[in-house]
Amino acid sequence: MTASGGADRAAARRTVSRRQVLTVAAVLVAAAVVVVVARVIRATPAGTAFVAAFPGAAPLPAGAPVGFPAWLAWQHGLNALFLLLTVRSGWRLHRAQRPTVFWTRRNDGRIRTANPPVRIALDLWAHYVGDTLWAVNGVVFVVLLLVTGQWQRIVPTDWSIVPAAVSAGLQYASLDWPTTNGWIDYNGLQALTYFGVVFVAGPVAVLTGLRLAPGFAARLRVLDRVLPLRVTKRIHWWTMVVLVAFTAVHVFLVLATGAVRNLNHLYALRDDTSWAGAAVFAASLVATAGVVLLLRPRLVRRAAARTGTVLERPARRLR
Repeated sequence: MTASGGADRAAARRTVSRRQVLTVAAVLVAAAVVVVVARVIRATPAGTAFVAAFPGAAPLPAGAPVGFPAWLAWQHGLNALFLLLTVRSGWRLHRAQRPTVFWTRRNDGRIRTANPPVRIALDLWAHYVGDTLWAVNGVVFVVLLLVTGQWQRIVPTDWSIVPAAVSAGLQYASLDWPTTNGWIDYNGLQALTYFGVVFVAGPVAVLTGLRLAPGFAARLRVLDRVLPLRVTKRIHWWTMVVLVAFTAVHVFLVLATGAVRNLNHLYALRDDTSWAGAAVFAASLVATAGVVLLLRPRLVRRAAARTGTVLERPARRLR
């Protein structure tokens, strides 16, 4: 590497660092402005009357289930793990330089195609594995939602959910949280957000991921005019950003609006203030951290070798 090349990289890193600082500062200023505006609105007679008329609770159909079944707790935990693996591998792909390790599916056994398998980077293989687990878990989750009636908690069935969601958003923005009990029902903003994540963002992430898959992309050239790969990549990326942002806000609000009771709902399947849910939550964090630590490059390479051929190409040195 030449001295000028090193200087250029250092300058680029400084530029990125300044941009990050400015972005964080802009976000903090915008958040402060939102809080001030929300509190001013709530202090007006019209704002006070609006929140009183629509406290935020989402209307539920008659006979909607109360509480959470055990399968929902398991699906929730697995979804968090698989989403973490998917985002982690996706971020590695986004930040990766020229790949040096590749994987090719063996075209024998039960899975045999007329066309030869496509060689992909090992990081892309890891992303597809995590994404497949997440997508399969999501399909099972949706099927169980529909079969057990739990869909009624997140699928809008009445237009009154719109003012309820606006009211809940105003309360969140003013830092005066809505008082609904998630064991019984969600507020309007929660219900609409969960619906959007489950039935919109999830499918968009899966479909755009399939569109970008090397094997499908080469065989679906007819879609290039309607949905170019460049546009698909942007949609896929921003869908990931939405899912990560949702997860971060979701976890923050769970902990900030009554952590003990909220954690009991999905981690201990009870509506009380015992520490059972917090204990299970802590154990799940330890287990998730253990899985992430185990997924070192050597272990990933061994797992990939069981399903295909792994080839390593030495990295080229810059002069």
